[in-house]
Amino acid sequence: MSGTDVVIVGAGAAGLSLAHWLTEQAPPAPLSTPLSTPPSVPLSVPLSVTLIDAPEGPLRPPDRTWCFWEEPGGPYDALLTASWDRLRVHGPDGAATTGRTTPLRYKMLRSTGFGAAVGTRIAAAGVRRLTAVVDGIVDGPVGREGAEVHGTRADGSPLRLRARWVFDSRPPRVTPPARTVLLQHFRGWFVRTPRPSFPPDTADLMDFRTPQPARGLSFGYVLPTGPCTALVEYTEFSRTVLTGEGYDRALRHYLDRVLGIDGYEVTAVEQGVIPMADTRSTVRAGASVFRIGAAGGATRPSTGYTFAGVQRQARAVAALLHAGRVPVPPPAHGPRARAMDAVLLRALDTGRVAGAPFFTRLFRTVPLPTLLRFLDGDTRPSEDFAIGLRTPVRPMLHTALELPFVPRRATNGRPPR
Repeated sequence: MSGTDVVIVGAGAAGLSLAHWLTEQAPPAPLSTPLSTPPSVPLSVPLSVTLIDAPEGPLRPPDRTWCFWEEPGGPYDALLTASWDRLRVHGPDGAATTGRTTPLRYKMLRSTGFGAAVGTRIAAAGVRRLTAVVDGIVDGPVGREGAEVHGTRADGSPLRLRARWVFDSRPPRVTPPARTVLLQHFRGWFVRTPRPSFPPDTADLMDFRTPQPARGLSFGYVLPTGPCTALVEYTEFSRTVLTGEGYDRALRHYLDRVLGIDGYEVTAVEQGVIPMADTRSTVRAGASVFRIGAAGGATRPSTGYTFAGVQRQARAVAALLHAGRVPVPPPAHGPRARAMDAVLLRALDTGRVAGAPFFTRLFRTVPLPTLLRFLDGDTRPSEDFAIGLRTPVRPMLHTALELPFVPRRATNGRPPR
């Protein structure tokens, strides 16, 4: 049975990002660094890292578009499909609010380009990659460090791999208990038009000129990659997903009736479901086994944005490993942000707050850079309070007061994909 310092299960955004940051040049680990239980010694630099890809099929993450905001000069800027410093929101009344994101930029990154570039880099740095279905991860017995990863390789042979640390990015088989569970579900069309139809310098973050569900919300989302090309998505926050024809019907309505575009060609399609729930994520699955990415709480419950949280988490884990510390992934979002998310999710789910007017008012009354920092959990308490006054105060306060008395309920099975 072979061994390694680190095994990463899954080569999606979380797995590849952690492998990337582990191969960054790190300072020598100080020998005096105190370590947590279980006992250990500072890990050598560079670490031996094994990344396990799922085979082609339903276990491998499909191609994705990730969006996030940060200042120019980020580590993945050379890989971006597009970026914008102007965002626009259309309210249900049709009025548009446009703002500049400066000093931030809204960035669009395709998983295909990210995977190819990061894969090349980590291979050059000596990361070993295997293709296998992981059947189980067995934490080491008491008093013995490490864990074993069991699975089946692509050629059908068994896999047994021992590691000091294991990081698992696979979706949990059973979602943790929650008081509120909504789904952010969407289908996007990459479209090409015969004539200029999209302003390349402006992304439509939320367009609420779509039929709204009784509870939750729906909106259009337009990311132009050129005057004649864009990713156009229809998105809902609700309890249940649509059929394939339901998404296509909504997209046709949005392109034809709302945007007034005809004669477009659909060049590619993407679709996804992101659970939005006030769960208590448990990142530690054993003494030497940790969950990362969406499985480790990197998704912001109120927005579904994940990529920025993945990067914060991966960089922190890499820093802990290089320092010889026990690499418990830190929360990607602080307790204040998670508490506000829980209130908003329940307010939307109960119908006390109408989603489209709620978000429209925020974008109309809060400076855009401040609002983006708020959505990323990077604002001060005084800023959070000021933003809270621009929400429906009475129903939000009612929800906040009742929330401690609402039981968390288990959700059996994986969330729909």
